Amino acid sequence: QVQLVESGGGLVQAGGSLRLSCAASGRTFSSYIMGWFRQAPGKEREFVAAIRWSYGSTYYTDSVKGRFTISRDNAKNTVYLQMNSLKPEDTAVYYCAASYSVYDVVHGYEYHYWGQGTQVTVSS
Repeated sequence: QVQLVESGGGLVQAGGSLRLSCAASGRTFSSYIMGWFRQAPGKEREFVAAIRWSYGSTYYTDSVKGRFTISRDNAKNTVYLQMNSLKPEDTAVYYCAASYSVYDVVHGYEYHYWGQGTQVTVSS
């Protein structure tokens, strides 16, 4: 059974940094796409970043380019989201997701497995 467990969220001041982790288990993820999504109160879930586990190709939404970095550690079966220069508008619950077949990485409905989420709060 696939499990995705996020950690690393918390409260940080604007301009600060956090690193989110997503520990994946239950199968081999070498052919998977791993994504990070977020959902702020009263807003729809939105795509943040994704990485193709095998090739390491990365994708970002425009609002986080240059500030966030997605990466993976094959040995630990873990995906990371390094978030720098955080802004109050980055406040949301952040979710890790995995898909074995994606046409467009930005669409949440194309992901088959989801973590429980971790709260990120950025104060101004």
